[in-house]
Amino acid sequence: MNTAAAPDPRAGVCASAQPASPHQPKSHFLIASPHRLALGFGLFLLANLLASSPAAAQGSAAAATVAPNRCSEALLRVWGFEVYTARLCAGADFRADAFARAPFTLELRYLRAFKAADIARRSIEEMRRGGPLDAAQAQAWREQLERALPDVQPGDRLTGIHEPGRGVRFLYNGQPWRSPVGDAVFAERFFGIWLAPHTSEPALREALLAPLGAS
Repeated sequence: MNTAAAPDPRAGVCASAQPASPHQPKSHFLIASPHRLALGFGLFLLANLLASSPAAAQGSAAAATVAPNRCSEALLRVWGFEVYTARLCAGADFRADAFARAPFTLELRYLRAFKAADIARRSIEEMRRGGPLDAAQAQAWREQLERALPDVQPGDRLTGIHEPGRGVRFLYNGQPWRSPVGDAVFAERFFGIWLAPHTSEPALREALLAPLGAS
């Protein structure tokens, strides 16, 4: 959402970007590090919405009780391979430094296949960047993710719905998927994979936040 003279891909390279039309969000196309392949909202966590319609996007956002008046998209590439597109939708008062207190949706449209177990494993590795995480908590969160997430195929959409103070719900191709994770700390760590300053992909974060004026 995962040669000696070659540049370090972790910094992210903007291959192309086009201004949004009045009905389409701005899109940014990025090259990022290979470890993001395992992530896949990316998931996250890891992203995708290469060809979703505005109506479909509004439907997902409505399920989160988030007014989809501001959205952004970013396409993640790894060594030339398209991995996923991520779409972030939030209200007008959304700020990056307070994302844990705001309702929003992060939808990923996968362009490659991933197993739920691989998404969960990589997600926990990324969530560790947010601070200490003991083995028992990491295992519990990993098991929750494995239960909450599906295996994905190219074209599948996985939407994370952030409910401040409550946790995260998931939609799979626009439909409710299994049980929500009712843990606000988990939700902050999970969405921090993409939105927190400590993300391993700062260029992707900036591409999602800048069009919203939230970076």
